[in-house]
Amino acid sequence: MRQLLRRWGVVFHRVVAREKGLPPWLDLLRMCRRLEARGEIRGGRFVAGFSGEQFALPDAVERLRAIRDRAPDGALTTLSAADPLNVTGTLMPGEKIASRSATRIVFRDGVPVAVKEAGSVAILPQDATSDLRRDIQAALAKRA
Repeated sequence: MRQLLRRWGVVFHRVVAREKGLPPWLDLLRMCRRLEARGEIRGGRFVAGFSGEQFALPDAVERLRAIRDRAPDGALTTLSAADPLNVTGTLMPGEKIASRSATRIVFRDGVPVAVKEAGSVAILPQDATSDLRRDIQAALAKRA
């Protein structure tokens, strides 16, 4: 359980469902409740949109609060689709993006806005401005 918490920061049923070879959620839930009772982790509702109990490391709670309180800055971040942080279509809404090392995903404020796959770029927001399209192309060029 501690390894999952170190990897994800926040653990809940949908996160555990992505992992292979783990004990059933109810067994992990009992472990989490014991760790919470000892004061080693925190229980609560940390990630909106997911039902059920959630557990987090104290440091993760502080980081989540800082992110929540920060104003969106519109910065673009690229990520390989093979990265474990590619949770698009599994933990995040939208279509699942296949886990291929050559595929890149561009995020703006945590939301996927483009996918580069097999040399072509798909811009996800239908109403993307020409400035956003230009910025996406520049972000993808940096990571090429």
